Amino acid sequence: MAQRDGLLAWLGYAAVRVAATALQSLPIDGVVNLARQVGGLWAASGRERGFIGRARRAAARILPFLRPRHRQRAIEHLRAAMPDASSDQIERIADRSMEHLAMFAVEVLCSPRLLNRWTWKRYVELVDYQDALRAMLEGNGAVLVTGHFGNWELLGHFFATLGFDIHAIMRPFDNRRLNEYLVRTRRTHGLRVVDKKGASAVAVEVLDRGGMLGFIADQDAGRKGIFVDFFGRPASSYKAIGLLAMEKQAPIVVGYARRLGNRFRYEIGVEQVIRPADWAPRDDPLRWITQEYTAAIERSVRRDPSQYLWIHRRWKSQPRIRQSEPRA
Repeated sequence: MAQRDGLLAWLGYAAVRVAATALQSLPIDGVVNLARQVGGLWAASGRERGFIGRARRAAARILPFLRPRHRQRAIEHLRAAMPDASSDQIERIADRSMEHLAMFAVEVLCSPRLLNRWTWKRYVELVDYQDALRAMLEGNGAVLVTGHFGNWELLGHFFATLGFDIHAIMRPFDNRRLNEYLVRTRRTHGLRVVDKKGASAVAVEVLDRGGMLGFIADQDAGRKGIFVDFFGRPASSYKAIGLLAMEKQAPIVVGYARRLGNRFRYEIGVEQVIRPADWAPRDDPLRWITQEYTAAIERSVRRDPSQYLWIHRRWKSQPRIRQSEPRA
């Protein structure tokens, strides 16, 4: 989709800049808690009946991001992914997931100012990182993958803060000004952002010099993707991650940044390191790699499913043999 540059796009950019300035002048834990309450309002807009429900649905019409259909989509995905959970459990996880997403939105604006090489220990607890650190320092480059879990943007930002040469592959925002602003803030501490279109040449160059490539690895890749199991259902995944790792013999580091409570605090950990020796004997190494890192992301999510982006249409595409079944 072409990037928009009209009046509405400019107003959206201006609103984000004003919000960022206002939020960064306030105590971060208070801001995160305020965002959590907005997320609760969003979830409630699809839940409550009577006067309160009508009032919240009216608010949702004024603020389109509060649309109640998002909660219903989250519930549908959770029911399919966690069939043994009760209805009450599913609804609680869906509501909490929407709170986490609202918290994530303000963290994206505030984290570049707060998190740097001198302050990170105030906000981050490192877990099971030693094997990944060895892999990243071997000089062969590394592919860092994570899912839409916790604060997924923080992982790449954190490693860049520590001085690693890391490039994050992303789809640009349609709003050109907003995209340029967010890319600029990511560069504050060394994180380079690369448009996923035409990123192949940059990706090879980064790995050749021993750098790291960051991917959000749980995005729907359409019917041309490779289908692997995610929460017991086929999920289409991009082939580029596995193909790059195989071509450059680079390890894949599966990490996560899990939020701790309702504050600006995180556990950053490594779920698994997948090395060339692990996939070398496999009959279909590309499929094995893709399934392996997808399973690692699932394990992270299962430890705290409320922090996953359940409104994300991860299972949108299905193998052709399943075309007759309803889409997620």
